[in-house]
Amino acid sequence: MTPHHPRHLPAEERRAVTVETVLELAAEQNPGEITTTVIAKRMGVTQGALFRHFPSKDALWQSVMEWVAERLMNRIERAAADTDAPLDALEAMFMAHVEFVTEHPGVPRLLFGELQKAGATPAKRMAQTLIRRYGERLRALLERGKACGELAPELDENAAATAFIGAIQGLVMQSLLAGDVSHMRREAPGVFALYRRGIGRGR
Repeated sequence: MTPHHPRHLPAEERRAVTVETVLELAAEQNPGEITTTVIAKRMGVTQGALFRHFPSKDALWQSVMEWVAERLMNRIERAAADTDAPLDALEAMFMAHVEFVTEHPGVPRLLFGELQKAGATPAKRMAQTLIRRYGERLRALLERGKACGELAPELDENAAATAFIGAIQGLVMQSLLAGDVSHMRREAPGVFALYRRGIGRGR
């Protein structure tokens, strides 16, 4: 991987390049071992240059999580907007999420790493907010599916939302264990088909 050279970039672009660099590094190594020295070296800048845009490592990690939350939620919202049928929208969200992780394999490694931390860091709080927003979006779709008759009225939307996220997390973990993120893309259609049959009205 060739170093980034953002010496002459505007501040906002430099921050974006820094976030992208962290995600690249997280795909290659334990996120807990990514230091500002490592980040600066990959970017071809000094640590001082990093800290001109991020007052601390915690602030940098928070920016990374904010980037992830914004991009992932935008991706799944766009996918869901392409259809009026709740079950089809859920499938589109599932596949969009899988594609996002395939494109950014460092994201789940960072997310899992933050959620395992004992303290309430800004990045951990951002990760928790992302999961909460995601769950709310899923429950709204599931409730709409019940209202329009696609899903059985007795469906527990909280359990169904948990199972949706759990299915993606399972695919992520298997891909990490296999060292092959393309595993997710291959297995995702079959996994969602099982989920769809499980929550559909005809189950």
